[in-house]
Amino acid sequence: MIFLTATLIYIAIGVLSGFLAGLLGVGGGSVLVPALAWAFELAHEPSQWVFRLALGTSMATILFTSLSSLLSHHRKEGVIWPIVGTFTPGILVGTLIGTFLARHVPSLGLVIFFALFMGLVAFQMIFEFKPKPGRVLPGKAGQLGVAALIGCVSSLVAVGGAAMTVPFLTWCNVSIRKAIGTAAALGFPIALGGTLGFVFNGWAAPGLPEGSVGFVYLPALVWTVLASMLTAPLGARATQVLPAHILRKVFAVVLLCVSVEMLHGAWTKLS
Repeated sequence: MIFLTATLIYIAIGVLSGFLAGLLGVGGGSVLVPALAWAFELAHEPSQWVFRLALGTSMATILFTSLSSLLSHHRKEGVIWPIVGTFTPGILVGTLIGTFLARHVPSLGLVIFFALFMGLVAFQMIFEFKPKPGRVLPGKAGQLGVAALIGCVSSLVAVGGAAMTVPFLTWCNVSIRKAIGTAAALGFPIALGGTLGFVFNGWAAPGLPEGSVGFVYLPALVWTVLASMLTAPLGARATQVLPAHILRKVFAVVLLCVSVEMLHGAWTKLS
């Protein structure tokens, strides 16, 4: 009975995250991480690992969703592959650093960092902040440094990195269409490095639930991925009918409320 209930919850989370991803183009982590953390707490998983399991499992789902997005943008010639090639080594190093920090930073610190980051994403969605193009891409060393930072932060909050990559590339005079396509392609190495990092850093963690591979919880991964793959195309079709720009702002407000609630919970634990 408990197994069936948990499975239904994971399917519901996947349905919601997939539909919103298709409809609004939002990253899975913004929905999956708080939802999975709630589901794991409901299942009475070890409290010290709940948020790390949510981060690792969410990052693993991006492996599947980012590959689909990458292929779609590649077919439309929207990916600047030389940038992807230059960024990828830095991203892999950054994600490994981020997952190492996620293993050793206290859970409360991870929750606060995630909530603040999602709050910034929500503000960006509400006010549609877009930096004005002001320069060209830095040299290879500069790109590697930026990529490492993007990879590190992305693994700490389990997102595909588009929230940081797209503004940076547009600021460097890359067209918005190419910036989005290139960010989508970079989502795969971010997810790959992040997933491997969460598996490695959680491998010897004591008391993880059965079905875990490091900080990736396989039952949640399987059901959320299957459900999201079914509903993401439905969300994409719904953009032709529903006012997506208004829905993005509504979602951003909800995301902001979730961030505030998470910060309030963290403050309560601190006081």
